[in-house]
Amino acid sequence: MKFRDIIGQEDIKKYLLSTVRENRVSHAQLFYGPPSSGKLSLAVAYAQYVCCTNKSEFDSCGECPSCKKYGKLIHPDLHFVFPVVSATGKASISDTYIEQWRTMFLSNPYLTLNEWLYCIGAENKQGSIYAEEAREILHKLNLKTFEADYKVMIIWLPERMNNSTANKLLKMLEEPPDKTLFILVADNHEEIIPTILSRTQPVKIPRIDSKSLSDVLLSKFEISEAEALEICHMSEGNYLEAINHINTSEEFIYFFDKFVSLMRHAYSKNIYELVKWVSEIAPTGREKQKSLMDYSLRMVRGNFIINSKVPEMSFLVKKEMEFSTRFSAYITTNNVEKISDAFEKAAYHIERNGNARIVLTDLFFNLIVLLKAR
Repeated sequence: MKFRDIIGQEDIKKYLLSTVRENRVSHAQLFYGPPSSGKLSLAVAYAQYVCCTNKSEFDSCGECPSCKKYGKLIHPDLHFVFPVVSATGKASISDTYIEQWRTMFLSNPYLTLNEWLYCIGAENKQGSIYAEEAREILHKLNLKTFEADYKVMIIWLPERMNNSTANKLLKMLEEPPDKTLFILVADNHEEIIPTILSRTQPVKIPRIDSKSLSDVLLSKFEISEAEALEICHMSEGNYLEAINHINTSEEFIYFFDKFVSLMRHAYSKNIYELVKWVSEIAPTGREKQKSLMDYSLRMVRGNFIINSKVPEMSFLVKKEMEFSTRFSAYITTNNVEKISDAFEKAAYHIERNGNARIVLTDLFFNLIVLLKAR
């Protein structure tokens, strides 16, 4: 992965390059920012540049033995940690899934947690970084480097560490072996325990700028410049969201249909349809349920903005706008905060292994009351 392969983020690239040129590579860094903004790709490109034996001022060479191994994610001094699921007969560590990880990242460097968990067959499990992983990290980083000057440990979604895992890593983060580089890549850095945060140098990764994202979309898809700009506006710098807007993905259609049916059944107080809706959603797995809650929150906020007479700020696509033009009248200053709270509460309880049928049924009855309170 070279810096030139990453969409936008020119200021971040310049900063990272300068830390290497000026010998200011911090041993523990936290790349954080919104999903699908290129954080993980930047981490890999940065590590490749640090280890490149023929680097230029602006990028790794891509041709030296180190770069070729980095290009396949098989460099012996490059290590990955990411959320996994516990399974009978399998160690709950990243190395168990490393082949799937390499395939997934190389095919989609902007991958999301949901896509990754689906890839490894997580089903109803949420994915964590377990204490067993911490022992592997300590073992690997206490060994001498095989080929490069630096041993690199990239930890994707460190917010998925439990406290036991994090506590075992504290000393290593504070006093790592010489020439060791930790790069933590987080979507929600506020959820990382403070003792880990305090031992890392934060690097905020912004959303992809519209110009860079638009140029990529125009080069890959047969769309007009106006369509590309509209999609960039709606996706808010999220590369995968932009692709989904173009492809009208199955997941987008699923979430849209489930949100629409939920709101219609709640407004009409249709208990029979409620039972059917809950029965359909409850078996889908917690990650998909949380994603539906997140999508619903976006729709609620988008509808409130439409009702506030600033539809250009709603970031909704055409299909969503067609529904929201009528539905937005029911999302007002009187109920938008409480409706948002209801979805956030449902997501919170799903995250903490609450019974999905109870959580979703409670959400439904809350919406019946709140939609009438406009």
